[in-house]
Amino acid sequence: MVSAYTEENIRSLDWREHIRKRPGMYIGKLGDGSSPDDGIYVLVKEVIDNSVDEYVMGAGKTIEVSIEDGCVSIRDYGRGIPLGKVVDCVSQINTGGKYDSGAFKKSVGLNGVGTKAVNALSEHFLVQSFRDGKTKSATFSRGELIKEKRTSKTDEKNGTLIKFRPDNEIFTGFRFIHDVLSEMFWNYAYLNTGLKISFNKQVFTSKQGLLDLLSKKVKDDDIRYPIIHLKGEDIEVALSHGSSYGENHYSFVNGQYTTMGGTHQSAMREGFVKTVREFFKKDFDANDIRAGMIGAISIRVEEPVFESQTKTKLGSQAISPGGPTVRSWVVDFLRKALDDFLHKNDTVSKELLKKIQQSEKERKEIAGIRKLAQERSKKANIYNKKLRDCQVHFNSKNPQHRQSTIFITEGDSASGSITKSRNVKYQAVFSLRGKPLNCYGLSKKVVYENEEFNLLQHALDIETSIDNLRFNKVIIATDADVDGMHIRLLLMTFFLQFFPELVRRGHIFILKTPLFRVRNKKKTIYCYDEQEKAAALSLLGKNPEITRFKGLGEISPDEFGQFIGKDIRLEPVSFDQSTSLTGLLKYYMGKNTGERQNFIIDNLRIEENVNEQRMDA
Repeated sequence: MVSAYTEENIRSLDWREHIRKRPGMYIGKLGDGSSPDDGIYVLVKEVIDNSVDEYVMGAGKTIEVSIEDGCVSIRDYGRGIPLGKVVDCVSQINTGGKYDSGAFKKSVGLNGVGTKAVNALSEHFLVQSFRDGKTKSATFSRGELIKEKRTSKTDEKNGTLIKFRPDNEIFTGFRFIHDVLSEMFWNYAYLNTGLKISFNKQVFTSKQGLLDLLSKKVKDDDIRYPIIHLKGEDIEVALSHGSSYGENHYSFVNGQYTTMGGTHQSAMREGFVKTVREFFKKDFDANDIRAGMIGAISIRVEEPVFESQTKTKLGSQAISPGGPTVRSWVVDFLRKALDDFLHKNDTVSKELLKKIQQSEKERKEIAGIRKLAQERSKKANIYNKKLRDCQVHFNSKNPQHRQSTIFITEGDSASGSITKSRNVKYQAVFSLRGKPLNCYGLSKKVVYENEEFNLLQHALDIETSIDNLRFNKVIIATDADVDGMHIRLLLMTFFLQFFPELVRRGHIFILKTPLFRVRNKKKTIYCYDEQEKAAALSLLGKNPEITRFKGLGEISPDEFGQFIGKDIRLEPVSFDQSTSLTGLLKYYMGKNTGERQNFIIDNLRIEENVNEQRMDA
């Protein structure tokens, strides 16, 4: 049967309806705040981008941010929205000052959409402008104007205040994570030296830009030589090599953190390889040059072309109308500036050469082992019973690729429950056999020699680059007991030791499952901690049945389906940017040092009725 297709099927949506019906077109994915690229953080960014653009244009050195109970307040001290356009600037699509390149020459927000999306996707939205002793404000709900106040006098300094609360109908059960916000604000500070962002009484500011960024990202004991810091007109680069495996890059365009990289980041990697080969007059393997490379690049261009409204990846383009391409500009800058630096800093160039030679030696040492491992991996495609794959993968062109997930489970019972209740289209399962090896301090040879780690690496397809990653979310799913916590730590050590960029890019998560089931004849409530259990007991009244789940295998597949679907609870694995990764792993996973022994003794607690307590790692 062919359905009817008439004039009645044609609909015209206004700006507000379109944003709410298709939010992904404007802010990417929605999420609940557990991932750094979830929509609620995009909303914060869209507002702060405007405030930062004011600073870039020379107006306002301070931005004040407060977030409490899901409500966001952002106040800048720029020029303030022209009072006659306060309502239009936040509610008329394709309306803004950034179409006039004289007012905002190298801005990140060019489409006149950002604050309109924030407005439409917020249950409460307030905009207030302060300009030359006068002020005007307007209040909205889900994009609809509720109240517009007349212009009045004020003693406040010039600038703009925006307050909003994300709509819980769109962002179900959302929460802001402090570490994610701190990372965002630090990036703004690094890219705009002299700017001060105050967030819940914490101040973010930087004097040396990307040099400060890399200094915070990697401690002195993690880098092989002092950070190379290069600056030119509209371009800044910082480079070094770390002790960990893989590459770690941070790239920005007009102050926008391009988490997915793009032309400028690729050009930095290319330019680094070319310059190093020419400087040492040797055709080193590119992978040996970049192994352990840590880099940051920031550029400013006119009318940047991003691959989506969320601006996470820069497309191929010229730096200005009629100018050179971004690629050639960045490569040429490095070939001159980096070459000059290496000629003037003999100590750095020698350490760089040692690092490259070390990577080359290790690559050749594991070549034979890798070949055997790859042969095992090919067989594993057919015979690997550890992996129950899904249909849609992160490295595919499927529009729903971001939903791709893999659960790393402990034992057959847990993997059996997840396998039976999973969505086979998006969710895969990888089953571990007992406790994996503690790989702290070991070389990458262990990944190929250890069959379980090699199969896991193969399942994720991250051997050569995490750019081939097959799953957007890699979820560690273990029991909430001592053994489960130990397995969790061993897996986290594996990822942090050999593939730290997976953690930095927000791909690793911990699955949270309920500890208790509280029910009576009418209602069943699943509780994730003691507080939720107490609330459930209060709600259900006398003598409800209480079940304590001691392991994932105790949860039936029918029940498990509720905990890995749309209401899944995940805890992102992350570490503070000022944390030394080497020091972190050494403390927790190295030999039992006196420092760690003293910490355990000083913090030892004896719990009564321990079976009713959640055990935290």
